[in-house]
Amino acid sequence: MAEGSYKQFCPVAMAAEILCTRWTVVLLRELLAGSTRFNDLRRGVPRMSPALLAKRLRELQAAGILERLPVPTEPDVSEYKLTPSGHELRTVVEAVGNWGQRWVETKPTLENLDPELLMWDMHRNLNTDPMPHHRSTIQFMYRELPQTSSNWWLIVEPGKNVDLCSIEPGFDVDLYVSTDLRTMTEIWMGLNTVSRAKREDRIILTGSRELESAMQSWLGLSPFAKIEKLVS
Repeated sequence: MAEGSYKQFCPVAMAAEILCTRWTVVLLRELLAGSTRFNDLRRGVPRMSPALLAKRLRELQAAGILERLPVPTEPDVSEYKLTPSGHELRTVVEAVGNWGQRWVETKPTLENLDPELLMWDMHRNLNTDPMPHHRSTIQFMYRELPQTSSNWWLIVEPGKNVDLCSIEPGFDVDLYVSTDLRTMTEIWMGLNTVSRAKREDRIILTGSRELESAMQSWLGLSPFAKIEKLVS
């Protein structure tokens, strides 16, 4: 599987041959987060080419880390499911993320802004418990982005998965969130808070008072947001 062998018997070297190729750990992050279909994996790694994604999936399958399974109800559709070997990598991926949150400087981190990846992460980590028990539509408007990528909608309905739309979904909006991509990324990563951003006029919330007051709770945040940052 490896594109270049270290030619060492050390388990670290042998594992690195599988895990340290470009995009592999990031792809494992997506699989561990619950994405199973090719198009969903693409949304989680939007800068990875489809050809390279397909190649990495084949390599992980050959290494016994995942398996490709047909979807019985959908002809010609497959899902990628982690094997016990793949699930055991959760602690490895989490340790890498914890280290990055703790020790990678904030400035270079916030130079890699991506609205699609941010909204994809937000939609699957949303905490629906503090939200109203009816459909809620939240529109995010990133002021500095071009029209084609500035508007995103989260649609939350009781008993259903949270939907993410980049095209007007046709529902009445319950809460408008007007901000910039850097501010929203800071909040998501635990480097800022909704209340502080509001005081600094970096985020403007308009609409449902219930959704506005509970935003910090339902937003969910990055799985690594609680890790203390040790460098600025």
